[in-house]
Amino acid sequence: MVLIDTYKEQYASSFKLLNLQWIEAFFEVEQEDLKILMDPKGYVIDKGGEIFFAISDGIVIGTSAMVYIEPGIYELAKMAVTKKFQGKGVGRMLMKKSLEFARNSHAKEVFLVTNDKLLPALELYKSSGFILDTNYDDNRYDRGNTKLKLKLN
Repeated sequence: MVLIDTYKEQYASSFKLLNLQWIEAFFEVEQEDLKILMDPKGYVIDKGGEIFFAISDGIVIGTSAMVYIEPGIYELAKMAVTKKFQGKGVGRMLMKKSLEFARNSHAKEVFLVTNDKLLPALELYKSSGFILDTNYDDNRYDRGNTKLKLKLN
């Protein structure tokens, strides 16, 4: 059984570890990554966002962050699931909780920055209603080459 929980200080190291694992598997860790990974509470929670954790048998197996950008806009960031649990619906559970948070926070839009070679992630995003934003204007990550957005009612 997988439970979704919100940020607790005891999960901060798992947030960092899970994200470093996937980033290092495909890319280089960048300065922008370190800002959020070294201080998730300051970067996300204290600014009005939330971080979600998928937990199985007391172990963090996945995470996602909703980063407050400006009134009505959040960024879905740092979504990661341990390899053993990939393809088992954990990412979808985190996505559902993240978007529920955005709606409850009266967001009008959620966006994310990704790379077009992360095909399973792209499938999850598109099946959740995200569409390609052809006006790519985010230069925080060298690896970022795709921006998707989701309009909320």
